[in-house]
Parts: sequence; C-alpha cells; structure tokens
Amino acid sequence: MQKFRNLILLSPLAYVIHHFEEHIVFNFREWRLSYFLDNNSLSTEEVLLRLLAVLLIMIFLHATKKDKPSAQIILFFLMTTQIVNAFFHLFFSLYFSDFSPGAITGTLLYLPINYFIFKAALREHFIKTKKEIGYLFILGAGTFTLFELIGPQVMLMALLLSLAYYFIANKKEAFNAK
Repeated sequence: MQKFRNLILLSPLAYVIHHFEEHIVFNFREWRLSYFLDNNSLSTEEVLLRLLAVLLIMIFLHATKKDKPSAQIILFFLMTTQIVNAFFHLFFSLYFSDFSPGAITGTLLYLPINYFIFKAALREHFIKTKKEIGYLFILGAGTFTLFELIGPQVMLMALLLSLAYYFIANKKEAFNAK
C-alpha cells in the first residue's frame, strides 16, 4: 500500500468523508456565508460529483499511463482540493475563532493521506524535489483562492490547463527520449 498508485485511491474516499463532515454532520455552506461572498451557485452535491469525477478520471488516466505528467496532475489536484482546503479550514477556524466544518477531516484525513501520497511520489520520482512540492503548493493555493473569489469557472479552467499540461509534458518526454 506504499506505492503511489495505491495511495491515490484513498483520496476519493477521504473527499467523500470530508464532504460528509461539511454537509451532513455540520453546515459548511451556512458557516461560509457568514464570512465570505456567495459566489458559488453550484450545490455542494454538484461540486462533490464534479470533483470526484475529475479525480477518478485522473486516477484512471494514471493507472493506464503510469507516467510522470499524469501523476503530477493528480498531485496538483490533491494540493488544490485537499491540502490547501485543509489549511483553509484550519486557518479560518483560528482566524474567526469559529469552527469551520471540514477542519476535522481536513486535519485527520487530508493531511496524513496526502503526506504519504507526496512521499510516495518523491520516492517513485514522479516529482524530483521538495521544492517541486512547494511549487505545487503555490499553484494549488492560487487555484483554490481563485475558486473562492471567482467561483466554479475556475474548476473548468484548471481542468483545461491540466489537460494542456499533460499533452505538452508527454510530447516533451517523448522528444527527450529520442
């Protein structure tokens, strides 16, 4: 279970449990609206289904290709939707002195699971250095922030840019292999 391809299978499960905490056990939407603009017209269930579908497609792509670009897209996605999300919940729980629904699973599931995923990605050379993790964090934090400021259009743009990256990176790898 220490392999990257196995560990990434935990991320959709963690996302579903996180969603359960946010929207079944607590009311994240109500909490969020008391501190932030309402710029997301999508229901929480629709966001869950869209993000799960994208994540599962990425996992399937990596399972079939087993290449560096597909792994890096998954790492970007996890950085944006899980790691930065966990820090969002923790930071704003402390900042507002008001528990942010999602902070429990963000801390107890997202952070440990993704620690092992990123550790495996380093070990299996899908990413080369911890510096690359820092770059992914900056990119993920920027994407997450844009999503919070602008809304769901950012999800589509991130998906399209990820696909463009995948095809460009694959062409570059094929060119360098010759």
